[in-house]
Parts: sequence; C-alpha cells; structure tokens
Amino acid sequence: MSHQKDIERILDANLDRAREGLRVVEEWCRLALQRPELVRQLKGYRQQLGQVHGERLKLARHTATDPAAGLGHAAQAERSTPMHVVAANCARAQEALRVLEEFGRGYEPELAVVAAGIRYGLYDLETRLLASQQRHEQLRRTRLYLVTRPIPNLVTVVKACLEAGLRLVQYREKAGSGPASQDRDDGDKLRTAEALRQLCDHYGALFIVNDRVDFALAVNADGIHLGQRDMGPVIARRLLGPDRIIGRSTSCMEQLQQAVQDGCDYVGTGPVHATPTKPGRQPVGLNYVHEAAGWSPIPCFAIGGVDISCAAEAMAAGAHGLAVVRAVLDARNPGVATRQLLALSGSTAADRSREGVQ
Repeated sequence: MSHQKDIERILDANLDRAREGLRVVEEWCRLALQRPELVRQLKGYRQQLGQVHGERLKLARHTATDPAAGLGHAAQAERSTPMHVVAANCARAQEALRVLEEFGRGYEPELAVVAAGIRYGLYDLETRLLASQQRHEQLRRTRLYLVTRPIPNLVTVVKACLEAGLRLVQYREKAGSGPASQDRDDGDKLRTAEALRQLCDHYGALFIVNDRVDFALAVNADGIHLGQRDMGPVIARRLLGPDRIIGRSTSCMEQLQQAVQDGCDYVGTGPVHATPTKPGRQPVGLNYVHEAAGWSPIPCFAIGGVDISCAAEAMAAGAHGLAVVRAVLDARNPGVATRQLLALSGSTAADRSREGVQ
C-alpha cells in the first residue's frame, strides 16, 4: 500500500512548522535585537523552504482530519521571557527540519537536502542568538560614551567618571594620541587596559578596546571599536565570538551601510566638528548625524568635538548618544562634566539605576 499521500501531508505540515518557527525568531532579531545580519540569514532560510514547498504538498493538506490540530501543551504557558520564546521556536524549527530530512529522502530528495543544510546552519545561528544579550541591552540603554587618550592619572579620572554615572568606556591609545604615547610598550598599555577593565566591572560599565583585538581578548573586554583602516568587523567577529560588541567609526552613509551589513553593533558618526583627536579629518557636521540616525538600525554615537556647548544639538539631530574625549578628560572636574553630559544626553536616573548606579 502506498504511503505517498501520508508522506506529503507530513512534509507539508513540517514545512509550515519550520517556516513559522523561523519567522518568530526573525521578528525578534529584526525588531528587538536589531541584528540585520541574522535577519538576512533567517529570511534566506524561509525563502529556501518556500521554494521547495510545492503545490502538490499543499494540496495534500487536510487539517480537519488531523487528530493533533490545535493541541497545546502546558509548557507553552511557561515561556515567561522573550528568550524562552526564541529558544522554543529554534527547537521547533530544528525538529521540523529533521522530520523533513527523514521523510523527504525517499520522496522529495531535494527538500531533504535543503532541510539538512538549514538545520545545521540554524544550530550555529542559535548559538550566536542565545549568547548573552546583556551587553547589547546595556549598549542600547547607554547614552554617554567616554573615549580615553593617554593623560596623567587616567585610571583615577575614569574612576571619577564612573562614580558620576558613566557606563561606557573605550580604551584608546594610539601613536600620537597623547603625551609620550609612542614610548609606552604593549606591556604598559595592557596593564592600563586591565586596570580600566577591573574598574568598569566594579561599576557595571561596558569596557571597549580600540583597535586591538588581542588586548580585548586578553582583558576580557566587552568589545572592540574599529576604525576604517583597522581589522574588518567580520574577521573581528570570528575572533571575538557572538556576544561581544563591535563598533565602527563612520563619516558617510556608505561606511555606515557597510558597518550594518558587517554586523556591527553600533557606530560612531563624525567627526561632527574639527578635533585634535582626529587631526586632518574634515568635520562632517550634524547633517550626517541626522541622516545616519534616521536610517540606521543600530545606535549612532555623535563624536568629534562634542562637548557641553553642543551636546543638546547633537542629540536633537537624532544621535543615540554622545561619544566624548576632551569634554571630560580635559575638564576641571571630570565627574561634574560627566553628570552634565549625562543629563544633556537624556540618560535618566532610571537608566543608571538599571545599570547598577546608586
């Protein structure tokens, strides 16, 4: 007795189940995580399954005679967080794909091959997706970003800023970026990075390293910031893994679009004004900040000559937050300057409370 119709119904039902599970996960990546590279991957999987979901399989559908139609389980009501929902739908899609493989081999071999490829790809994607989102959630809440340069008593100054409520620090020390910066060897720089890392841990702040992926890994930093001439974000992601933050400097829409395509988590938009931190760089003004913020699915931090006098304008242009150097490090009282900039950037007491600030 032929089981052709039975197999067609099984394949049809599990194609629907796999595509539905993928769509739930895709919506979370699109609207909550704002991870366009994951959205593209999931959308591609759904389209692949749609191409092998032929009319013959759909015509075999007969929901009225399905004894399990509408059958639920008590565990479905226990999905109390979005990540529980995401994990459940990853599992749902993976199980359906396995059914498609097993029953499709003798009846729809092309479908079986497609299902196997997607299933293995989804395992990797789930690992990336379910990696700790705590860093990325804190990044989206944070409005003020301090970028360091070599100054006397840097660790003491950063501590004062953290006490004032700062929750995002980038350690930046390049040749020519400060007094005697070319004289410091990697050992000295690594010790400074470690001291800053420990401070940020104590205050619940994110710690980013500029350029040096090796330093970021050595001190277990929360992420890396890359200039246009630094290592590409795709390679950095392979080295750092899925849960660390990757930022990118941009000065035009083409660079911003590439950063998003490469899976960056935020961008710097600037320099807004001329700044000795970026000597010789033409300022791009607030027009680029406005254009970038209107398009970008990831946070845009206005950077370059941003200080108390122009912070409100940068935020009004649509910036997610402010990235500052001299406005804090050169201030007479860095802690006071930090509090003023936090207020101008729209960082609320509730935000700082969630991030561990008393």
